[in-house]
Amino acid sequence: MTQKLIMSLFAVIIIGVFSGCDKSDGEKTGDALPQTKSDSASASVIDEETYRRHVATLASDEFGGRRPNSKGEELTVDYLVSTFKSLGLSPGNGDSYIQKVPLISVEVTNRPALTINDNKGNTLVLEYGKEQVVSTRRQIPDSELLNSEVVFVGYGINAPERNWNDYANVDVKGKTVIVLINDPGFATQNPNLFNGNSMTYYGRWTYKYDEAARQGATGVIIIHDTKPAAYPWATVENSWIGPQFDIRRRDQGKDLAAVESWINKEKATALFEMAGIDLTAMYQRAQTPGFEAVEMNLTASTSLKTQTNEVVSKNVAALIKGSEKPEEIFVYMAHWDHLGIDASAAGDGIFNGAFDNATGTSGLLELAAAFSNLKSSPRRSVLFLAVTAEEQGLLGSHYYAANPLFPLQNTVAGLNMDGLNNIGATHDVTVIGYGFSQLDGVAEIEANKQGRVLAADREAEKGKYFRSDHFELAKLGVPMMYLKGGYDHKENGLDYGLMKSAEYTANHYHRVSDEYHADWNVSGALDDLQLYFQIGTAISNGSDWPNWNDGSEFKALRDAQRTPH
Repeated sequence: MTQKLIMSLFAVIIIGVFSGCDKSDGEKTGDALPQTKSDSASASVIDEETYRRHVATLASDEFGGRRPNSKGEELTVDYLVSTFKSLGLSPGNGDSYIQKVPLISVEVTNRPALTINDNKGNTLVLEYGKEQVVSTRRQIPDSELLNSEVVFVGYGINAPERNWNDYANVDVKGKTVIVLINDPGFATQNPNLFNGNSMTYYGRWTYKYDEAARQGATGVIIIHDTKPAAYPWATVENSWIGPQFDIRRRDQGKDLAAVESWINKEKATALFEMAGIDLTAMYQRAQTPGFEAVEMNLTASTSLKTQTNEVVSKNVAALIKGSEKPEEIFVYMAHWDHLGIDASAAGDGIFNGAFDNATGTSGLLELAAAFSNLKSSPRRSVLFLAVTAEEQGLLGSHYYAANPLFPLQNTVAGLNMDGLNNIGATHDVTVIGYGFSQLDGVAEIEANKQGRVLAADREAEKGKYFRSDHFELAKLGVPMMYLKGGYDHKENGLDYGLMKSAEYTANHYHRVSDEYHADWNVSGALDDLQLYFQIGTAISNGSDWPNWNDGSEFKALRDAQRTPH
């Protein structure tokens, strides 16, 4: 299948059904694949002491938060390459373990205010960082809004297949749109509206920025709201201030909105009051089919001074070559990067990223060790892929998907790890995107051998399937599984697991406090890694090709990939 045909099919799908299948995350469909041979002898190689050493090293202050294009990247990449070499794995990119990833760094060098004016001479000035974060993906020296008319467009969604268009009957060319985070399904909890509690891709900030640009908007303002966003304001502030990496864009990204921004809900309320509009009432109107955009009789102005630099980051790839079908690939992946250092932040300013994602990267190394200990190579090849710039928008995995080291049509399936359990063993294992593909059947067989069960995402409103690296391969057709630690703690129960997850999100996600602690209970992570190993050996020793279940937005692409030409 040609790349042109793949992208043509994908263009149709993203317009029509990219938001997800009609069932919500949690409705299991499709038959399990036939049981295939797995291996238990090598699972014991997954070792607590080694795993802890990997996490402690990668999350150490010395590694400086592992930001792309930093000393921390050099240390991280060297560590990964040397570990893969010591385990006897082959380079994944010809004779190299490195896949170079060209990126552009765009950094706002001033601290620009966002100024809102009405037609009565009133002015509202929003402070950078504390009240708003303005940024740009345009790869040019300066970007600005100058008295740009402001329009409220609800959730900023154009979904023809759902008969929903927040941009109907309004021209936003050259204007600034204000949008709500998440989607109407989450807001109403109506299972018949979008996917109900389970966030669709339409709820993601990436979609909202891109759709506003497609509509011709010059500026985009997303109203932050902690519950539907699934993270507090501190996450916005920490994530969008400082150098922002992006792919090298055609025409320097001039087809994007000039300014992309967030404001906190308190200041959003004040902004709407300035326009004589009740924000709470607008939330209600935006949840209603047939919503029409509201001209706010306000203007927005800001001026960004930006510094752009071309940088080259690195994906790291290592391979166990298959004994019978080496051209067929099963891929394990995890992102190695985090947010780096912010000298102005509290404490030492190092975003160590221990849970996110030193744990997943360490798990990747432990799985490589287990496969290297097999008495004989699996039938199919197994690729271990540590990708860069996930925190900047899945850029390393995006680049890999566009420039795969092994053809995507030959990539049987994959499993992504982003944040491994650090609270202890659980009765369950969470499948993000439960019911999406036949991979659930393989995982269920292997989980049952551990006396565990699969569980749908208990926080489906966070849209996690669209927020990590597997998504870049999934949206091009490759069946990808995203597993997370369970919530039903073996000693303390379900409420404890839910409480610990909420605690991490509120207090540590994308904060300098995400550090490794020796008192972590990693028994759950080790259980999960043994499960991931068994899933990988089952598929890499098998002959079946797992597919997406009927109704999945990705199935047509996979079917086309696998059709002989």
